[in-house]
Amino acid sequence: MKYSTQAVAKPYFIFAMILFVGQVLFGVILGAQYIIGDFLFPEIPFNVARMVHTNLLIVWLLFGFMGATYYMIPEECQTELHSPKLAWIQFWVFAAAGVLTILGYLLLPYARLAELTGNALWPTMGREFLEQPTITKLGIVVVCLVFLYNIGMTMLKGRKTVVNIVLFTGLVGLAVFFLFAFYNPKSLVMDKYFWWWVVHLWVEGVWELILGAILAFVLIKTTGVDREVIEKWLYLIIAMALIGGILGTGHHYFFIGAPEYWLWIGSVFSAIEPLPFFMMMVFAFSMVNRRRREHPNKAAVTWALGCTVMAFLGAGVWGFLHTLAPVNYYTHGTQLTAAHGHLAFYGAYVMIVLCIISYAWPIMQGREANSPRAQSMEVLSCWVMSIAMLLITFLLTAAGVVQIWLQRLPESGQALSYMATQDALMTIYWMRLISGIAFGVGVFMYLYSFVVAIRTKDQAPLLQAETR
Repeated sequence: MKYSTQAVAKPYFIFAMILFVGQVLFGVILGAQYIIGDFLFPEIPFNVARMVHTNLLIVWLLFGFMGATYYMIPEECQTELHSPKLAWIQFWVFAAAGVLTILGYLLLPYARLAELTGNALWPTMGREFLEQPTITKLGIVVVCLVFLYNIGMTMLKGRKTVVNIVLFTGLVGLAVFFLFAFYNPKSLVMDKYFWWWVVHLWVEGVWELILGAILAFVLIKTTGVDREVIEKWLYLIIAMALIGGILGTGHHYFFIGAPEYWLWIGSVFSAIEPLPFFMMMVFAFSMVNRRRREHPNKAAVTWALGCTVMAFLGAGVWGFLHTLAPVNYYTHGTQLTAAHGHLAFYGAYVMIVLCIISYAWPIMQGREANSPRAQSMEVLSCWVMSIAMLLITFLLTAAGVVQIWLQRLPESGQALSYMATQDALMTIYWMRLISGIAFGVGVFMYLYSFVVAIRTKDQAPLLQAETR
């Protein structure tokens, strides 16, 4: 580890992994509740389990992004972090707010939680993915401001690179677009219109900049390819991501009461959105093939390459499958959406956070890579998680196709009701639950690989020579 303040990333990575385990656990609970409707009821109703599952996803990824940033920025800027103390305060505030919010979901009726947190004074609750109480949202804003101040001051006194500029731009966008979570108009159309400015412009806009920056950093360190080559690719990728991502928001405006021109804008720019993910995949494999050194951390390289492939499939291919307006007319709100969401989040964001942890954690422990035995288990965990997630995606896709066939396509008036259609999908849901459990096994293997690293002695020593 070149700079002592990079160690600030450790608690962020640890807490991210704890929340990741919680997210997967509630995902399995949800899979069981699809089959056994009263499973864990009334202690954990379906709506509460879903809130916890999706909120944990968002929060643990944010912890992962922050940890990655605190590790990368000192090295990219070639200077110590502006204020490690501020980073620690930010961590405890964010962790406390996250834990209290999740406990609020689990221990209180949602209406009671809204009442106790003063939602009547500034109503922002009750919307998908933005269920957090207003005071929690305000806490997130404060955490983001402190985070951006700390990173910004570090960058001002240090070296400016394409990687840290792109990363900081993505983080600023993350903070800015979250502010639309506070805008809650009475019109349902206006509410949905701006709700997507948080949800879509996060995951299909500025988060892609964060993904690109982290991927570029790992490839620079593990391949030895000239920084200038990787940075040119990064510029091209983020340009395409922003061109497609911003106006691609229109594919959410098809059937919410927005003007008709969004049918064309959303469809055309949705066709562009897979391109940056395809370019990212070509870029990663090209850089690894042109590598000028054999880095001992094979696991981190595996995660980096796997991330680009799965992101292209999940965000690119499965995203495009149902974003053209004539197709989306039948598919929106079906299990096809869930199929796309699961694979896209896993491929683009879960895998890149696991990648940077895989790369940075051994270095923060004083070695360049974990032992070959530990890395073998970690690579195997990558395959187990990826295959399990592909199975979940294929099964949810099949469920979506059957759902459309039984519930939406018949024009004779004989279409099945929603619940009757769900009954027809039970076999698929059982298979999906088994796949979800297999994914959990993969997560356990990933975490256990770090235990194996501690126990094994044949570890790669930390090299002192800096890679460009």
